Amino acid sequence: MPMPMGTATTTGMTSAATGAPAMGHGMGPSDCKISGMFAGSCIGVFFLTMALEFLRRSIKEYDRFLIHQHMTHFASLSAPVAGAAARSASVSSKDGITPAARRVPPFRPNVWQQAIRAFLHMTAFFVGYILMLLAMYYNGYILLCIFLGAYFGAFVFQWETLTPSGSTSAAQETTGEAYWDAVMRMNVWMIETLGETSFTFVA
Repeated sequence: MPMPMGTATTTGMTSAATGAPAMGHGMGPSDCKISGMFAGSCIGVFFLTMALEFLRRSIKEYDRFLIHQHMTHFASLSAPVAGAAARSASVSSKDGITPAARRVPPFRPNVWQQAIRAFLHMTAFFVGYILMLLAMYYNGYILLCIFLGAYFGAFVFQWETLTPSGSTSAAQETTGEAYWDAVMRMNVWMIETLGETSFTFVA
């Protein structure tokens, strides 16, 4: 049975009015999901930068551990001759001659120790390179997370005892030169290839 024109028009308008809010409401969860993923990415970048500072501190602490281990081993080897050295010192003091103090000789890490040192350096280099690539997005929020991660990472992992000579963690740092060299070369390449790039804040 055919419906009157007024009834059909009213039914169509009701369906359109009912479907429009449902269509608009369907965009909400996807937007929230994208925002949540971006927020998680920012948090991950923050902790990744802190992990880089942790690796840099681990490299120094492992070198200190190897040096302490070598000094302990050298002291244990020197113990049997301590008595002879004391007797020679007493004889030399009678003759007016002071024997020179024995110094701990330098040493070279073995294959396994050097393998661990190289692995730590490779891991730090890899993390630094990933952060460099993330910074190349020129996203303001990502850059802010990198800066904050570097600040809090240095605050936590470079908080150590200072020596009377005035040397600090930055002065004693021997790693990361290759990473910063790669950063500079990548920046030069980006400028020469892509030209100037503006900073954007994308959420």
